[in-house]
Amino acid sequence: MDKYVGKRLDGRYEINELLGCGGMARVYRAYDIIDDRTVAIKILKDEFLSNRDFIRRFKNESKAIAVLSHPNIVKVYDVSFGDKIQYIVMENIDGITLKEYIDKQHEINWRDAVYFTIQILRALEHAHEKGIVHRDIKPQNIMLLKDGTIKVTDFGIARFSRDETRTMTDKAIGSVHYISPEQARGDITDEKSDIYSVGVMMYEMLTGRLPFEADNAVSVAIMQMQSAPKRLREINPEIPEGLEDIVLKAMQKNAENRYSSAAEMLQSIEAFRKNPSIRFEYKYFNDDAPTKYLDAINNIKESKSGANYADGYTYREEQETSEKRSKAINILIGVGIALVIFLVVMGLGMVSGWFGFGNKDIDVPNFLGMKVTDVVDNSNYKFTWNIEQAYDANKPEGVIIDQDPKAGSKRVKENSKITLTVNSSGTLVSIPVLRGLTLDAAKAKIKEAGLVYEVLTVEDSETAEGIVKGSDPKEGTEVVVNSMVRILVSKGPAEKKVAMPDVINKNLAEAAKLISEKGLKVSANVVKEKSHKPKDTVISTDPLPGVEVNEGTEVTLTVSSGESQERTLKINVDLPSSVSREVSMKVYVNGVMDAGNSKTVVPAYNSNYSFSVKGAGEAKSVVVNLDNQKYRVYELNFSEETVRLVEKYNFNDRLSAMVSH
Repeated sequence: MDKYVGKRLDGRYEINELLGCGGMARVYRAYDIIDDRTVAIKILKDEFLSNRDFIRRFKNESKAIAVLSHPNIVKVYDVSFGDKIQYIVMENIDGITLKEYIDKQHEINWRDAVYFTIQILRALEHAHEKGIVHRDIKPQNIMLLKDGTIKVTDFGIARFSRDETRTMTDKAIGSVHYISPEQARGDITDEKSDIYSVGVMMYEMLTGRLPFEADNAVSVAIMQMQSAPKRLREINPEIPEGLEDIVLKAMQKNAENRYSSAAEMLQSIEAFRKNPSIRFEYKYFNDDAPTKYLDAINNIKESKSGANYADGYTYREEQETSEKRSKAINILIGVGIALVIFLVVMGLGMVSGWFGFGNKDIDVPNFLGMKVTDVVDNSNYKFTWNIEQAYDANKPEGVIIDQDPKAGSKRVKENSKITLTVNSSGTLVSIPVLRGLTLDAAKAKIKEAGLVYEVLTVEDSETAEGIVKGSDPKEGTEVVVNSMVRILVSKGPAEKKVAMPDVINKNLAEAAKLISEKGLKVSANVVKEKSHKPKDTVISTDPLPGVEVNEGTEVTLTVSSGESQERTLKINVDLPSSVSREVSMKVYVNGVMDAGNSKTVVPAYNSNYSFSVKGAGEAKSVVVNLDNQKYRVYELNFSEETVRLVEKYNFNDRLSAMVSH
């Protein structure tokens, strides 16, 4: 059983079930007993608690979402960053990812695609206005609710656009099929990188395929920088031309040629919604630089029926036209002769090339240790490239770790093929066969394959206890190197399950009897805590009441010692998020100001403020004033461990009102 399921965090959040597991965190469905609502809790994995990079990304996510308040962005209710556990409490979303929806539908009706994109852009417009760039926009991070509402999630690698400190890890981050060319190069990113990713998502929604696909991540990244996508209407002619124009504009290689903002892209989409036959005509051309797009003049349609002569036409005009035609014919003859000469020369060049005369012999440089992007983008290297992947944990990502031919091994012709092996954690490896092995043998095989493991015990009547019954993902599945593989170890046949009885508030002797009748064992180690409840009254149990456990499970009881216990209750104050100035917040407990919890806040950047109050047995009144105005009144019951909002007042932003006048 997962170690958090059935537990309560900070005396408030009851963990019900595991919803999913990502690269750095697990997400659980939980119940908030204070606010009486179902929430989702993202908990950082234990193995990353000492990893500064993961902690930074995890805190970035909470920091980013905390300043955002938009119907198309997942809400954050609470955060906790302790030494032993770090978690984010978010709204619970009942839906599927946009990626799951695309995979199910294959191609999405263009009207639905537009509807989804508008919501995504509105969310990004709000985030960009707050100075936050998402940097990992992809269908996997877009939730689709049953009513068609879109929620943008996972701000784990988001950054504030005003931040100036960036690392190479920050720069070359994101999902390779959706990242912008500047992200692939490791350049500094801004809001236009999110625009590019939205364009890729629209491409995938409308066509059912990604614009760039290859055997490895490095090749895809290079295509993002250099290759032009196939026109959408070549794949699906039913896509309106104006919508194709919008997608191509968003996906321009040069960030300066994209939409300047989410708001500008929204304007084009709204214009398209009003008139689906509209054309924007963003046409692309090729030159020596990476593929670019050229804006064409809109709404100008030339006649295909020939010239229309105006009134006042004279013979002189015809004569001048004839003279111009004569000159044009002479020019064409000259060009034709030149073209013939050119083709003869080219033909000779091709013949010489066939026999090895045209291309000179050159030495193969040493590319080892260089970044692959620096090599393939360098026009001084006269070669064609074949990119392969391998992984070496001791070398940086994206550098060349092998080449064929080797440097100095021989001289080759210009434009010869050079194979570069790039160090990449995106290297694919096959999961080995683990069935029938001991756990130690399975661990060794996983390590040998360049993977990491997690051991899960499962019930299986056909496999002996302690023997591996399989893996998740299954054997033979190709995964990226360093991926997590769950080793499924049998613990024998399924044990009988029983529900933990509710013995809270019962006498110790009575509780022990009820637990025994259920086939469970009472631990000899009974925990005693201070409480307002009578001595030996059960305060809590582990496992929690109602949780299904194996028959014979040992139950730990916590009972009252008969002494009053000081408790700590947490209060969450919803501050007026529209106020962007500093506000003096004063907290009064039973009429006495609590200096420790009284401070200056900026509601727009911290719309949810939490603080704790200690007490034992008796109830306390807590009053929160903003700029000496009564704002919230709470009633705290330490015996029942409850916090109740009893009075609520609107904040009158007098200073803003004075400034506006």
